[in-house]
Amino acid sequence: MKAAIRTILSEVARLDVPVESLDDQADLYAAGLSSLATVHVMLAMENEFGIEIPDRLLTRQLFRSISSLAAAAEQIKQEQEAA
Repeated sequence: MKAAIRTILSEVARLDVPVESLDDQADLYAAGLSSLATVHVMLAMENEFGIEIPDRLLTRQLFRSISSLAAAAEQIKQEQEAA
């Protein structure tokens, strides 16, 4: 999942640094993630993973790092499968 998120970030996030140079905990905002780019990342993740990110999770914390994005996507997938 993290590899797919890295691909999404490299394609739509327009970060100031190469995604490959970031570790999973790196602050994506410090790497240049903008509020507009978060929308593109959200839409790409929903498409890639077949999920819908609920409004309650759409916070700055969600987009903080690759790890936070992966954890949220995994949680959403589990919730949607259980429903």
